[in-house]
Amino acid sequence: MKDLGFILASWLITLGSIGMLAVVTTRQARRLSTRVPDDVKPWV
Repeated sequence: MKDLGFILASWLITLGSIGMLAVVTTRQARRLSTRVPDDVKPWV
């Protein structure tokens, strides 16, 4: 039980890093998608 703090901190740091990566990637993708003309967007 003495290592519980280390284990929880490791999980928190790992999941927080993955979450921040997802947020940054999504924001950048939304910002960059406005620069692409509508006739070139295959997802529209």
